[in-house]
Amino acid sequence: MHAIWTGAIGFGLVNIPVKLYSATQESSLDLDMLDKNGHANIHYARINANSGKEVPWANIVKGYKYHDEYVVLTDDDFAKVSPKKSKVIDINEFVKAESIDATYYDTPYYLSPTKGGEKAYVLLREALKHSGKIAIGVFVLRNKENLCVLRPQADVLLLQKIRFAEEIRDYDDLEIPKDIAVKPAEMKMAQSLINQLTPKKFSMAKYKDTYDEELMKIIVAKSKGKKITAPKFKIIHNKSKDLMEQLKASLEPKKKAS
Repeated sequence: MHAIWTGAIGFGLVNIPVKLYSATQESSLDLDMLDKNGHANIHYARINANSGKEVPWANIVKGYKYHDEYVVLTDDDFAKVSPKKSKVIDINEFVKAESIDATYYDTPYYLSPTKGGEKAYVLLREALKHSGKIAIGVFVLRNKENLCVLRPQADVLLLQKIRFAEEIRDYDDLEIPKDIAVKPAEMKMAQSLINQLTPKKFSMAKYKDTYDEELMKIIVAKSKGKKITAPKFKIIHNKSKDLMEQLKASLEPKKKAS
């Protein structure tokens, strides 16, 4: 596994040297873009808007348009913004996990200790487990400040980026029902359906990306010159508009199967 960031966790006056690793990987098929005529690969070019000529990566810089003039930024400029945040995941506070709404959560990463930080790493991990809390911190990754949480996951400390409050859109302009009353019998039936679909033991491993598996079958069949027929699919709507009837119908298949 390749580390994408090296620095430290700032835990009070304790610095825990760590490396950051991506906790996720792409699972979808790697599809190339091709020219319809001849199937040649399509390449993206970096074109100068004025000259129309392609620009090599070595000649590309980043800039910000300020008062109609571009201010060019170098790697040194980014480093000057906050040297500490570029090297330290600074823990600001500890909160209960339920204090942060799921809307805020973003990309997960693994943290591992580097030489000399093993004991402090274990101490923070176990302290979080015993407290039942998560740590909130900030750090800079790829020239962008990130808000994050640290939580124990088995033997590893998991860092998960979370969004800033200003990044979350308000939903006041959506037509969300607020004043619709739910009957006790409907609630009871809905709870029965939830209980029916609640496994005795849950495992994420049982969920697989079957779309790519089916797509691969089509790719293999087409490579052999076979004709592919799309399966027919039709959404069947419940004839009854009564919510209780729909809930009862949802429970029936399970009862019949048993």
